[in-house]
Amino acid sequence: MNLTKADLQKEISYKTSRSGGKGGQNVNKVSTKVELLFSIEDSILLIDEEKLTLNEKLQTRFNKDGLVQVICDEERSQYLNKEIAVKRLIVLITNALHKPKARKPSKVSRAAKLARLGNKKIQSIKKADRKKNFDF
Repeated sequence: MNLTKADLQKEISYKTSRSGGKGGQNVNKVSTKVELLFSIEDSILLIDEEKLTLNEKLQTRFNKDGLVQVICDEERSQYLNKEIAVKRLIVLITNALHKPKARKPSKVSRAAKLARLGNKKIQSIKKADRKKNFDF
């Protein structure tokens, strides 16, 4: 699944509000805080299997309406905050859809087995020697 910003723009809605933090008078006048909302269920970009996986993995990111919510208020510009929010959404979705490779159990090599047995032999000889030399 390769999501692009252009594809997602059609399915994303935004809410804006005034943001706190740096900006001086700008903070009081301009709505720069961006809340990105994305509906997994209504998306035409995702297949049913992907929707199920996302619903499972992104459960904590849903708001009360069942939409994925990404909030950004880092920049002074609404446009930049929208760009950052979209990038975060793409990362969020791609990470949730990533399937780790199945681990193949490996065998212990013959050399490693022989080395381990050799160390055990040395250890047992040490301890056997201690017994022999012990006098009362």
